[in-house]
Amino acid sequence: MSIRVLIVEDNAVARSFLVRVVRESFSDEIDFTEARDLDSARQALGIGPGQRARPDPKGFRLILCDLEQPDGSGLELLAQLAGHPAIKIATTLHSDDDHLFPALQCGADGYLLKEDRFEVLVEELQKIVRGQPSLSPAIARRFLGFFRGVDNRGGSVDSSFGSLSEFGGRTLPAPLGSPAADMPGLNSRENEVLTYLAKGFTIKEIARLMGIKWFAVNDHIKAVYRKLAMHSSPDEALELHRLTRD
Repeated sequence: MSIRVLIVEDNAVARSFLVRVVRESFSDEIDFTEARDLDSARQALGIGPGQRARPDPKGFRLILCDLEQPDGSGLELLAQLAGHPAIKIATTLHSDDDHLFPALQCGADGYLLKEDRFEVLVEELQKIVRGQPSLSPAIARRFLGFFRGVDNRGGSVDSSFGSLSEFGGRTLPAPLGSPAADMPGLNSRENEVLTYLAKGFTIKEIARLMGIKWFAVNDHIKAVYRKLAMHSSPDEALELHRLTRD
């Protein structure tokens, strides 16, 4: 059975490029659906504006959604896909955390920068699908700021390792909503990994510095993604993004 893939991208050249990236990344037979805007993407998913996408055993397994759409923000679609079992990837030309962190809060499993080389995109896509999402230093700083906000409101993050001021980071708003008392913050290892990532160290360098295997570093990153999903409401993240853009 072929794997169904949805690519949401208004630029025809970029859509074709992303199709090539997906084909090169996997040996499976792939059934592509291409959507040029949010409206056509919703039609492909069988939903209307504001409706949650329902899981479908025969539905899409992989969804690539550009954040800049002619009829709105790709964050809107990602929020509608919250809880959907498909692997959801944000694609964008912008590498700054103001674009990417809201996408992760809205449920994206990772992100691809369209300006990267073809070979890099193939490698990054394969990593995301294998559950090995990468984090840029800017995004790692945003994660640290977010979870230190959780700590300020009763979470359990260990902030003894490193400081945002050590590498020019900024203090970021506390998380949205009111996290339950039993919601986990970062443990000391996760905090340490994020701090190294924020300083620009690679996965292999971090593994060597911490005296652990590289795949253990990836496990800590995946755990951070899971905790972000627990603390973040896609709808609230989308609303905050709208307010900051107005």
